[in-house]
Amino acid sequence: MSLAAIPHPDHLPLVRDELDLLADLVPLAGQRILEPGCGNARLARTLLERFPGSEVVGLEVDSVQHGKNLAAPQDRLLFLAASAEAVPFPRRSFDGALMLKSLHHVPVPAMDAALAEVARVLRPGGWFYVSEPIYGGTLNDIVRLYNDEGVVRAAAQAALDRALAAGRDWLAVEERCFAQVVRFADWPDFARRMLYPSFVELQITPAIEARVKTAFEAQCGPEGVRFMRPMHARLLRRKP
Repeated sequence: MSLAAIPHPDHLPLVRDELDLLADLVPLAGQRILEPGCGNARLARTLLERFPGSEVVGLEVDSVQHGKNLAAPQDRLLFLAASAEAVPFPRRSFDGALMLKSLHHVPVPAMDAALAEVARVLRPGGWFYVSEPIYGGTLNDIVRLYNDEGVVRAAAQAALDRALAAGRDWLAVEERCFAQVVRFADWPDFARRMLYPSFVELQITPAIEARVKTAFEAQCGPEGVRFMRPMHARLLRRKP
């Protein structure tokens, strides 16, 4: 799908819970699922509550987030310190895999290896759901003042295109574009979550912070701010 054809975020269908979209596309009951770059595994935790027969393995390279994950254990949810490009499991170990806003965080030279690793550990016919933020919208305009992800987000889509074009591992099944609501209570909430995340060290100078704060507060009211973040989800299937 050409990004030029994607409507403005205000005209995209709103998805309040991405797990509903995922459940619409693939079976989730009784599945063994891999999530490279799991972050806080919010969706995975809810998935396991709704689909008791499933299990999830979350991989995370951020040691701070990994420590938080280990401190909040959950049945059928295993956390490992590992990267997408070096999955510590044998071939055909999983029924499905998902990457939520994480493929663009894989180093660009390692993206092809990461997709090959997911293919390696999926069973034939296994599904792979990749959801990536679209480079557009008001929130993106603010974030790119200090962390312009245009290159890496395009690289993530290009890596998926290459993997499909190679014709070896993957079949394209479906694509969905939608919008998600992202809320911030105030400037300190935004700064904590967006300027100073543990998974990346951003070079935030006082001048940059002041510029970003001005742009954020122009959107923020007494009850905070509600951004519409445009998303692009792609569903792939592992070839038999």
